[in-house]
Amino acid sequence: MKLYGYWRSSAAYRVRIALNLKDLAVEHISVHLVNNGGEQHRQAFKQLNPQALVPALIDANDQHHHCITQSMAIIEYLNEQYPRTPLLPQDAYSRAIVRSMAQILACEVHPLDNLRVLQYLVGEMDVTQDNKMRWYHHWIHQGFAALEALLQQHSGQYCFGDNVSLADLCLVPQVYNAKRFNVDLSAYPNIVRVDNACMQLPAFQQASPEMQPDAN
Repeated sequence: MKLYGYWRSSAAYRVRIALNLKDLAVEHISVHLVNNGGEQHRQAFKQLNPQALVPALIDANDQHHHCITQSMAIIEYLNEQYPRTPLLPQDAYSRAIVRSMAQILACEVHPLDNLRVLQYLVGEMDVTQDNKMRWYHHWIHQGFAALEALLQQHSGQYCFGDNVSLADLCLVPQVYNAKRFNVDLSAYPNIVRVDNACMQLPAFQQASPEMQPDAN
């Protein structure tokens, strides 16, 4: 199994956590998103992912050779293909709540604060660095406020009860980003509490950006 990713990619971070939780051996292949205009734009990588984004997962053995892109699809694939340590609850309603939490972060917040969006704001729209940060903080706060309300209803030790789920895999990378860009998290005690609980687990610790071979 091979994971094409980048140490600071939030989407690759989610997948690394899933792989660790499921104790799956993987070869990590770095695709630097900044150097030389971004290695994700090289033709060799675009043959794996025409969208030129990380992560991309290769899962190959004698029976199959799968290339999967988009972190949420990768995690759902891993959860179905390797069912030990399930990342979704058993019943349909609970699964829907977990997916709702995860999608607030992965589908609403992260795309608007992603590197290529921020680069476009500055490079093509002439947005100042100060206004870029205002943009970043705005979307973090919108998403975190909604997630905090759901955690108030559904969280236990983790986002949904006392078992790690897909929602936690999405939360931790987004909190990492928020801290990196000095977002005030004082209004989100449940988010901070769950993040702290997750970061006590080796699977999350080992997936953290600074632990990756390509960290710089």
